[in-house]
Amino acid sequence: MSAGRTARDKARHELTREIKDEARRQLATDGAHQLSLRAVARSLGMVSSALYRYFPSREDLLTALIIDAYDALGAAVEQADRGDTPAERWRGACTAVREWALAHRHEYALIYGSPIPGYKAPQDTVASAVRVPIVLLGIAAAAGVGDSEIPAELRGQFDAIADAVPVTVPTGAFARVVLAWTQLFGMVSFELFGQLAGSADPADAFFGFAVDRMAEQVGIV
Repeated sequence: MSAGRTARDKARHELTREIKDEARRQLATDGAHQLSLRAVARSLGMVSSALYRYFPSREDLLTALIIDAYDALGAAVEQADRGDTPAERWRGACTAVREWALAHRHEYALIYGSPIPGYKAPQDTVASAVRVPIVLLGIAAAAGVGDSEIPAELRGQFDAIADAVPVTVPTGAFARVVLAWTQLFGMVSFELFGQLAGSADPADAFFGFAVDRMAEQVGIV
């Protein structure tokens, strides 16, 4: 690779980062539904036509931000997946979800908040979006969680996607992990969006209690 090519690649990478950083600042102040390529370009002192060379549409920029958020959350959970027992790994992974969400509220809202009008996430986001459930499934596999009775229709749904997941667990265990996954993110969303005010706020004790109950429900402990 020539020195000129390397310099251009570095410059493109840096400007792409600046565009996404500015877009995240606008997410924090205006919300995803108000994100505008023109406003991002204006804040960076760029003409809109120059920014379009990096992100041809608002949807492309949103997709990049969504993938970044999923990957950042996934990396945090993967790094926290450590411990001497599956129960310790489970607590660490679940706690990492909450800690990341509390530290990155607007990015969490982008991927787990209200749908963005007019935007449909492309298939490109899936690999990043499943990083957290793959960690949870891996913990269940390490714990030797067994099968259980579930509705035939549900078993058919999960059997159909099992081949796409790089972790093998019995279908009943798969269903219980997915149930716990939705409970985990529902609980975090309740905390972030103020639904626990006046009841389980601060939510530290409630979160720890719920995570342990979810581990029992899955069959990890």
